[in-house]
Amino acid sequence: MLVVLGLIIAFVLIAVFSNRSTRQCRWREFRHDTGSRWSCVQCGAVVEGKRGETPTECLKNKGEFDQNKNSS
Repeated sequence: MLVVLGLIIAFVLIAVFSNRSTRQCRWREFRHDTGSRWSCVQCGAVVEGKRGETPTECLKNKGEFDQNKNSS
């Protein structure tokens, strides 16, 4: 019973503290000399950033990334 209660509490805490703006994103990091290139395998967005710091926003619904326009 205690294990079930612990799992329920853990699930609620994860749901409350998770970042909803990147919930659907699955970022992959490709490192290079000056930083990292992050690619979302869910929508195909690609952004540059610092090593080890995943992007904080999903670009799919923001209008900043159009998969059809950028895939040539």
